[in-house]
Amino acid sequence: MKYLFKILIFTLCVMSFSNCKEDKKEEKVPEVTKEWIQLFNGEDLNDWIVKIKGYPLNENIYNTFRVENGVLKVSYDGYENFNDTYGHIFYKKSFSSYKLRLQYRFIGNQVKGGEGWAEKNSGVMIHSQSPESMGINQAFPVSIEVQLLGGLNEDEERPTANLCTPGTHIMVNGKLVTTHCINSSSKTYYYDQWVNLEVLVIPDSIITHKINGKEVLSYSKPQIGGNYNILKAREGELLKEGYISLQSESHPIEFRNIELLEID
Repeated sequence: MKYLFKILIFTLCVMSFSNCKEDKKEEKVPEVTKEWIQLFNGEDLNDWIVKIKGYPLNENIYNTFRVENGVLKVSYDGYENFNDTYGHIFYKKSFSSYKLRLQYRFIGNQVKGGEGWAEKNSGVMIHSQSPESMGINQAFPVSIEVQLLGGLNEDEERPTANLCTPGTHIMVNGKLVTTHCINSSSKTYYYDQWVNLEVLVIPDSIITHKINGKEVLSYSKPQIGGNYNILKAREGELLKEGYISLQSESHPIEFRNIELLEID
């Protein structure tokens, strides 16, 4: 009787294990494999739109944005003086939920007439208004800026992949933050070394910044806000999608390997 009881228990365990295996097999959802999209082909700017303050759409004054040796360069060798001609180069379409990654580096010297704070300063704008909707004298698009900074003095910390908010606000730990710029926890990068940037964007939810594979900043619920009167009527509206652009702020910078992975 004891022997039969052991057999019964063993049989029930085997049946139960089999059922569990079958249930797991049925619940398995096939993975959807997506490919990274190359936003920059390393050869030309055909998929990009230029908007520089004071000039019509696609007037790339002094060849500010150009392609050389497979990199997208922001250059000022044609300028005599910067004169507040802040510029942006936009990818041709908007995105909602994605990972963006690229490499950047600051090179050379700041052009004459650039602001002191703009030395080794640039940015990647996300969830941006379209280039077509910008005013001719508008310096910055309404957007979320992933601010890129380079180290100036070896004894002075200057983190990169910070956050700036032209015409926008964000939430941190459930609280609305209206401060224009927030520093990340990244270390300082000096000289002309290439730095890896990755940004995760989930629509009207969370955004994270990574530098060289390490998360350095996270926030949520990007929304319209601030002193940009052009969108004042939409104050508090969550940003669910927008354009991506690279900035021209008076210091030469190079970008390469610009690619994007859309997320469902």
